[in-house]
Amino acid sequence: MAIHTRNEGTTIMRTDLSNTAVAGMDGEKERIRLAKRGLLVFFAMLVPLTVLGYALALTIDETFVLLLMWAPGLAAILTRLVRREGFKDISLKIGGKRTLKTVPMILLFPVAIGLFAYGIAWLTGLAQFAVPDDSFDAPPAVVFIGILLMQLTVGTLAGLFGAAGEEIGWRGYMITRMVDARVPKPMLTSGIIWGVWHLPVMILGAYYSGPNLALSILLFMFSVTSFSYILSRLRLTTGSVWPAIFLHASWNAVTQDVFDAFSKGENALLWTGESGILVALALLGAAWLMSRKPMSMRHL
Repeated sequence: MAIHTRNEGTTIMRTDLSNTAVAGMDGEKERIRLAKRGLLVFFAMLVPLTVLGYALALTIDETFVLLLMWAPGLAAILTRLVRREGFKDISLKIGGKRTLKTVPMILLFPVAIGLFAYGIAWLTGLAQFAVPDDSFDAPPAVVFIGILLMQLTVGTLAGLFGAAGEEIGWRGYMITRMVDARVPKPMLTSGIIWGVWHLPVMILGAYYSGPNLALSILLFMFSVTSFSYILSRLRLTTGSVWPAIFLHASWNAVTQDVFDAFSKGENALLWTGESGILVALALLGAAWLMSRKPMSMRHL
């Protein structure tokens, strides 16, 4: 999937990689060199932390999934400490008006994708709309809206810690270093890496997938790579990692705990869910539409 921006590859994110002032052509070469080294250390930290997180979550207790989610964040933090890069360019500042303008999108994006993809599945019979057994007693529409509103607020807030672990690593470190290192198609490349990082749970059967594992993996990679593009763009255009953290948490809460929970049927997972055909197409379309808009990168 070739998702790119008009400016990608021409505008360079400036990150604080060293305390040494660098300028001109030599400074640019040094910045690229430092960014590449940072990426190497990051991945060297990420792999063992990921293996540990998977091992504990799959063999001992599912609560260790939180450790797995923090593997990228811990890898980024350790890399910054080892290389003395500092923490300023994580960009934990709010980011002003640019960030505030993303609030409607953060709240409405997972709802819009859900209503489009799952709505088509429900209306066409590809999946059945069914109220979860443990829901409160009320008409189906009232139950759906009530749980949706709860997940948009309480669910999103509850998921912030886990989402922050991933975003501090993926969008707070990896994507900025890839831009500085002049990695070709950094948002596409980072999205593929993020998707591959998730695959062990699907291959081992610990994550829901459709009737055909190979097809589910392919569709999941389309979904994750497209969603990664959207998260990366939010991070790079606002100069803050918070929009990515909130959208990640909102997506998990709304998609998994609302739309997935209300979808039943023999082939529901083929069409819906993060490895479903309709969700993959919806996310790909959303990423394509976003890529049509001019993009200017910003760093705080």
